Amino acid sequence: MGNEANCVARFGKQKARGKALLETSELIFRSEDGAMRLKFTFADIKSATAADGHLRVEVPEGAAIFELGANAAKWCEKILHPKTRLEKLGIKPNAAVSLSGNLDGDFLAELRAQTKNVSNGKVAAGAEWIFFAADSAKDLSQVSRLAKSLKGAAALWIVYPKGQKQPTENDVLAAGRKSGLKDVKVVSFSPTHTALKFVIPVEKR
Repeated sequence: MGNEANCVARFGKQKARGKALLETSELIFRSEDGAMRLKFTFADIKSATAADGHLRVEVPEGAAIFELGANAAKWCEKILHPKTRLEKLGIKPNAAVSLSGNLDGDFLAELRAQTKNVSNGKVAAGAEWIFFAADSAKDLSQVSRLAKSLKGAAALWIVYPKGQKQPTENDVLAAGRKSGLKDVKVVSFSPTHTALKFVIPVEKR
């Protein structure tokens, strides 16, 4: 997940108060009454500047201004210099990573460019990171087995589809917690998927 802020936005003749959301590769705004909606991909943003608490982004259709206060400069930096997916997930060079389930090919290519220590299909001993693709609520029955593979500060990322009725975020959270894990982070894994990070609680390591 990105950053959220309640703010006033202006775009052309439109002006409204609502919620702005800075995602991995998109800037989104929805007014409180639902009448004004903006969605700009970073690729479409020609320039971004921050001054006096205002974030200004130039897109082909014109300029949009968001009154974000202290967040303006931070958001501007993230738009101009977005983190890579692996940076957001915390994967360092040569990390030991195990994969389970149907994860997208682009992610596999990114991983293999970062580390040669990748096992696909089963959890390797000493894995620092486990990525599990949960495409349905039924898949979540595997979480308890994967949780038992975690040692020390190792983490389990559960990757699941956005906008589907099953599994929902609550389903994923429930599966992790039922397995004795603690949820510590959520990120937008891709335009179609979200990832939730689980670890063994510190007091149980």
